[in-house]
Amino acid sequence: MLFHVLLLLHASGGASSSISCYDDQGKPVDWFYLYKLPHLHHEPVQEGLKYLFMDGESEGWMDGKTLVNDSQSAVGRTVGPLYEGGDVGYILYNDQPPQQTHFGGATRSCGHTKGVVVFDKQQGFWLVHSTPHFPPPKSQGQFSYPSSGISNGQNFICVTYPFERFQTIGEQLKINQPHIYDCSIPASLAAAVPAMAQLCKHTLGRWDNTSSSPSNRSVPLLSLAGTEFINFAKGASFANDLYHSWVAPTLQSDLLVQFWRRSTGILPSDCSPSWKVLNIDLISPGQRVTFKATGDHSKWAVSMGSSAGSGTSSGWVCVGDINRDEAEERRGGGTVCRQDAAVWKAYRSAALQCETCGGEVQTCDKAARYR
Repeated sequence: MLFHVLLLLHASGGASSSISCYDDQGKPVDWFYLYKLPHLHHEPVQEGLKYLFMDGESEGWMDGKTLVNDSQSAVGRTVGPLYEGGDVGYILYNDQPPQQTHFGGATRSCGHTKGVVVFDKQQGFWLVHSTPHFPPPKSQGQFSYPSSGISNGQNFICVTYPFERFQTIGEQLKINQPHIYDCSIPASLAAAVPAMAQLCKHTLGRWDNTSSSPSNRSVPLLSLAGTEFINFAKGASFANDLYHSWVAPTLQSDLLVQFWRRSTGILPSDCSPSWKVLNIDLISPGQRVTFKATGDHSKWAVSMGSSAGSGTSSGWVCVGDINRDEAEERRGGGTVCRQDAAVWKAYRSAALQCETCGGEVQTCDKAARYR
C-alpha cells in the first residue's frame, strides 16, 4: 500500500491533497467499489448498513471495517472532508435530493443520476452512486447516511482524478442533465473548469432538449495513478436504453445488468442479433448474502464472460445510476466502465440468476444460451 500511496503522490507532482477516494482505514486509494448490502426483514437494521469493499489491493470483495453510515467508512472518509471547509470545488447531484435541502425536489426534466464531485487545484474524486437523499448538503456540516438508503442494496464507485480531468467530467455531467442541489466552484478554480462553473450556475434550473451538448458521449478518463475508465453519458434526447443500444455494442460484449426492478415499464431482457443484455434476478456479492434484484437499488452491469476471445483476459464492469425502464430511456444518466480481471470476477460471480429473453428465470449461464 505504501508504494500505491507514493504512486498517487508522484502522479500529482509530489503535492499533497486531502481530496481523494479513501479506504476504510483512512488510506488514499486510486479507486474503489463499494456494495452496500440490503436489509433483510428478519435481521437487525444495522445489517442493512454493512458493506463490501474492493480496491486495487483487495483482489475481490472484502467485508467493510465498519458500517456505511460511520464517518470512518470508506464513503464517510471520502466525502467527509467536504464538510471541513477549504477552497474546494464541489457539486452534489441527485434526482432524489436530501429532504432537508432548501434547493427543492428534483423533476423528471433532470437526469436519473446521482453523484458527488469534489476537487481542489491538484486533484479530486468523482463518486457515482445509487443512494437516494445522499449526501447531505455542505451546510449540514457533517457526513451522514440517510435512513432511506438502508432497506435496499446500493452501489458506489469512487475514482481519484488529477485536476485536469474535471473539465471533461463537467462536460459529461452536463450531458447527464443532473439535479444539482448544492455546489460551489471557487473563482480560483472556475477558469480552468468552465464546464463545472456552468453546471453550478444551473442549480435549480430545468433541463430541456435544446442544450448544445450531444445526446450522448463516451470518453476515456485516466485516474490519478493512470487506471483507464470509460464514462458513458446520455441525455434525455438519446431516447433509448443505455445498455442494449449503446454500452453493449460499444464494448462488443453481452451484458448482465442489475437495476431497480420495482418501477413501471421495466424493459425485458434483450436478445438482439448482435449483443444480449439480460436482466439479473438473483444476486450474491461475495457469497455473503443472497437477495432478489427487487431488493437491490444498485445499477451495474458485467460482461457475461471474460473477453478472452477478443484478446484480453479481463471482462467489463460498469457501475452507474440509471435503470432499464421506458421512462429512463428519455432521461439523462450514465455508467462508468473498466476492464479488470479481479473486479470482473467479483461482479460476475455475484450474478446468480437472470431473466431469459423468453421471460423465464434461469442461472445466468443458462440464460445466456437461451434464444
